Amino acid sequence: MNKTKSKFDPITLEILWKRLVSIVDESDASVIRTAFSSLLRDAHDYTCMFTDSRGQELVQGTLCTPGMAGAMALGMKKIVNSIPLEAYNEGDVFIINDPWLLAGHLNDVCVWSPIFFKGRPVAFTSCIFHHTDIGGRPASDNRDVYAEGLYIPLTKLYDAGKLNKELVNMIRWNVRTATEFDGDIRSQVAANHVCSQKIIEMMEEEGLDTLDDLADEIIDRTEISMRAAISKIPDGIYEHEGIIEGAGNKPDIPIKLAVKVDGSKIHVDFEGTSKQVNWGVNVVYNFTYAYVFMAIKSAFDPGVPINEGAIRPITMTAPEGSIVNCKFPAAVAARMVVGHFMTEMVFKALAKAAPDNIIAGSGGTPAQTNIFHGSFANGKPWHTMIIRGGGMGASSRFDGHHCAIFPANGANTPVEILESDTTMLVEERSLILDSGGPGKQRGGIGRRMIFRSPDEGENSCGTTSIAVQAGRYIYPPKGMFGGKDGSLAKFQKNGENADPSTLTFMDPGDRISFVSAGGGGYGDPFERDPKAVERDVQYGYVSIERAKQDYGVIIDPESLKLDLDATLELRKKNEQSLMELP
Repeated sequence: MNKTKSKFDPITLEILWKRLVSIVDESDASVIRTAFSSLLRDAHDYTCMFTDSRGQELVQGTLCTPGMAGAMALGMKKIVNSIPLEAYNEGDVFIINDPWLLAGHLNDVCVWSPIFFKGRPVAFTSCIFHHTDIGGRPASDNRDVYAEGLYIPLTKLYDAGKLNKELVNMIRWNVRTATEFDGDIRSQVAANHVCSQKIIEMMEEEGLDTLDDLADEIIDRTEISMRAAISKIPDGIYEHEGIIEGAGNKPDIPIKLAVKVDGSKIHVDFEGTSKQVNWGVNVVYNFTYAYVFMAIKSAFDPGVPINEGAIRPITMTAPEGSIVNCKFPAAVAARMVVGHFMTEMVFKALAKAAPDNIIAGSGGTPAQTNIFHGSFANGKPWHTMIIRGGGMGASSRFDGHHCAIFPANGANTPVEILESDTTMLVEERSLILDSGGPGKQRGGIGRRMIFRSPDEGENSCGTTSIAVQAGRYIYPPKGMFGGKDGSLAKFQKNGENADPSTLTFMDPGDRISFVSAGGGGYGDPFERDPKAVERDVQYGYVSIERAKQDYGVIIDPESLKLDLDATLELRKKNEQSLMELP
């Protein structure tokens, strides 16, 4: 850490920091106004950030996606420093989707640019979009990355302001919906332009010749805060061994990790974890680190900004060739099926050391991702993707949120948007009774969505293909400290269980049902406030029968009001029964 005296007084530093955050958030907001794909406009599956001249992350968007942001923080440092600073030109714009350098699969395309001020690059601005279509076969059962779509190495999209038309043409011919892809790339360029212009304005107004001094101050202060938070965790090695289910007929995937807390630093080691597999759930190092970092940051120092300083105290090792540090050319399209679990695995490892800082298992872990491809009646192709949440796990203080996409931090696509972009109809979108794991704090509620392909009228146009990237079909989200498990996920076609590991085809008249899992509960359900259970029944979260069975709470079936006397008597009997157990 830099020990020199600060060049900024506290008030000026706070003003400048807030301005930097507002700049990247303005860049972020421009995406919502200009992106073509609903996955970006509505589900917010993208991240904007910028670095100092040395590639150190300085600020990321407030509503960023943790997997992208954490991976970018590592990747951008390598990428921008792979080119000498003096070799950059004003007006350069680069494009890359290398999974091993950035966010872990080909759909995450990064567009980035140097920010020039007074004739030299002073910072770099970048954004990653999850493009719905990158070509290839969008299922999770491909055997290598070659089948998963177009691989774009580090390339100039603009050279000193001149568009590389040949590159754009090549990309357009490799995707199904070229207009949408092209529009989204232009949105990325625009977002970076907004960020660049606002940074230059700030530097001019504040009389700054460089951002590096300000970056050092912010990064060092963040590191001090992060280390102070880690120091509150008792030193020790905290281990966890878990299982992630294999979709369809795929074998289960064992995960083993040890979290070593040593003073103000944490090291996470994945020695003993499964080797990489021959289908698309392999995870690159950057993406694994992103969700390990997310667990520690959100649990122990959530209020402090994320930048290079927050990253420094947290290190990670993972065997090369393992499922959490896979080698090229492993299939990686569905890397969230394993990668999203890393946050939960770290929470479980640290549960004994810091029980009040973690949450139970979440039904939105992994994000329930569905990719749809079909054609309108006029033959025009459409291609879309939605991310569905499940019940979030409960904590020591709060019930879990419903339909939360945790830890990925995406959003649910509105039904009206989905139906206008595709030929599909949404017949049902509802919360599922009794899906949240019982506990002193109840797990969040899961959700059901039913899609139908019209079999008559102008939208009847043949077969729709569906790729599913999800989990929780076999092993439910676990409760913690006496809390019970959440409900399981389901994927069905016309009422029968379907294979989520490969492409599913929906013909006119077919119905596809997606059920997201509920979140795990936290603490003994018989310690839950009876009035809270009464509200759960009245809101349709918990049935009268399960209120009695799981919580020891009696609800009058006519009035849906709590019978407190009967409840206290039932709970007393339960305590006596537990005391009589050998």
